[in-house]
Order: sequence, then C-alpha cells, then structure tokens
Amino acid sequence: MTESFELEDDRSLRVLSATDIAGIDITLTDVVDVVEQAYRTLADGRSDNPRKLTVKPEDGHSVSYAMLGRDGVRDVVAIKTSYKHGLHEDRDKQHYYTTLTIYDDVTGLPVAMMDCGRVGSLRTPAVSALLARELAAPGSRNALVIGTGTQGRLALPFLLTTLPELERLMVFGTHPDGIRAVREQLHTYFPEREVEFVEDLREAAAAADVVVATAGQNTPAAVEADWLGPSTLSILVGHGIEPSTLHRADRVIATSAAQMKVTGTDMADANGELRAVDAEFPEVLAGRAAGRTDDGQRVFAYNSGLVVTDIALGHRFAQLAVAQGLGTRVPLWQ
Repeated sequence: MTESFELEDDRSLRVLSATDIAGIDITLTDVVDVVEQAYRTLADGRSDNPRKLTVKPEDGHSVSYAMLGRDGVRDVVAIKTSYKHGLHEDRDKQHYYTTLTIYDDVTGLPVAMMDCGRVGSLRTPAVSALLARELAAPGSRNALVIGTGTQGRLALPFLLTTLPELERLMVFGTHPDGIRAVREQLHTYFPEREVEFVEDLREAAAAADVVVATAGQNTPAAVEADWLGPSTLSILVGHGIEPSTLHRADRVIATSAAQMKVTGTDMADANGELRAVDAEFPEVLAGRAAGRTDDGQRVFAYNSGLVVTDIALGHRFAQLAVAQGLGTRVPLWQ
C-alpha cells in the first residue's frame, strides 16, 4: 500500500496545472515501476478498467474519450477525459486537452484534479518499453522509432531503461522541431548515447529488431510487413506501420483486446476485420499468458494504454505534488 494523503475536506479540490506537474521530478525507472505495478494489479483482479467511451463526429475532425477506473492497490477511483480537435490539421494547429480526477476510495474524499498531459506522455512510452522488454527477441540490438511528437520524443529513453543492451538507435521523423527534441530528450537521460535520424525507412525497418510507431495520422511513414525481419517486434502507439504488420504477424499481443477493437479500426483488413489477439499484456506480465513463444516469431504489439496506468501514475504525481505543496485548492462544491 502506498503512503496516504493528508486529504482536503469534501468541499475543496486540489487542482494541479500543467505547470505544477511539469515541475515535479520523477525518474524513468519510477515511472516504469508504477506502470508495471498497475498492470500486475489489474491481472490479479484487484483493479477495474472498463472499456473507454468514444465520441467522434462523422467528418473525423475531433475525437473524445472518457475512461473510468479503480486501482485496488492504491485504493483510488478516477476518471480521465481526453479531447483532441483538428485531427486533419498540422500538429501545431490541433487542440488537445486531457484531465484526470482522482478520489480516495477509503475516505471518499477527492485527492486531486490534474492536467493529464505529462502523465500520458510518460505512461505511454513506459508501456512500450515494458512491451519491448517482454516481447523483443533475445539479442535485440537495434531500435527504430517512427515519429517525433510527444510519444516519439521519450520512446528511446524509456526503451534504454528496460533494454539497456540496445546499440543502434534510429528515428524517422519529418518535423525539424521534433527531431531536435528527440535528440535533446535522449541526451537529458542518456548523455553518452547518440541517435541516428534515418531517411530510408525501408532500410531502417529491415535493420530494426524493435519498431515503435508513434507518428501522427498524417505521417508519410507506412512500414509494410515484408520490410521487417523474421523476428521483429512491432509496437503500434499511433501511426507509421501498415495493417499488414498486424495481419501477417506470428503472434499478436494487446494491452487490451477490447480497446484495440475500439481504437484500432484503421488496422483492419480489406474486409474490415482485425486480426485476433493471442494474449493481453497484463496476463503476459503476470506470467499467465505467453508473450513470444519462439525466438524467430514476428510479433505485433498494440499499445492503446489502460486508464489504470494513468491512475497509478497520476496518483504518484499527486503524492509528490502534495509533498511539495503544489497546486491550488478550489472550493468546487461550496
């Protein structure tokens, strides 16, 4: 059980802004450990992670999600909301807002409401890194990250946290600011390591043991299954790999099969069907399902994220924020 909070009264709420959250120091190892614990707790049946609700207009210009969950180790309940507008626009013209509201399920009092941007930007690459640790073929040395947005910028530091034996670090991106940010983030956490920015995506994909696709939907990247080596692990977070990488994989692992059916429709085949999932990742982590069953298998992993990981990491940030006196108390219910 984690340390308890000195909770506010039931008429006030601690609000943590993006600035508050940005000022909190947390190590990559801490993030990975919190996320892994959340998965293991879910696999043990002590947490609840219902399917997310999705709203999207017919023209696809925006998408909204609502996710409710309960963490049985931390004894908290939370709801996450996510809204992105301008999906057909360039990244700098899009609007994105996401929040997490946490309640203590022992006292019944609110813990905090926070901007969830940094939580998501850390949680998602941490999940990819755990997927890589559990599913990459033995002896994997080369990694390729597709995309230099929010998820792409921290993908390599997290991969090196769980797979320190990686040698060649490749990135494919088209945005100069993103390319600079990838290099800066890598040097922040691993100053001795260098990244190789590639232009020939097919050649890079053929050399990669692990491919992490994090790009936005307007990316020109489109890696096909026959570009990949026979034992490559492909991890889909955003865009950058084609449906063939799913349908021609020897084994398919998803963080949630149900969520993959909701958010992975762009990976359907010509008949509108998705490849069946062989195992869910929480069960793999818990040792109750096999991840890779043969060193020579080509594995596809779908990282859609689970709200229990947001809750666990958001709770950790709330703990650190309270300890540092961060946030604003708002008498929301007065």
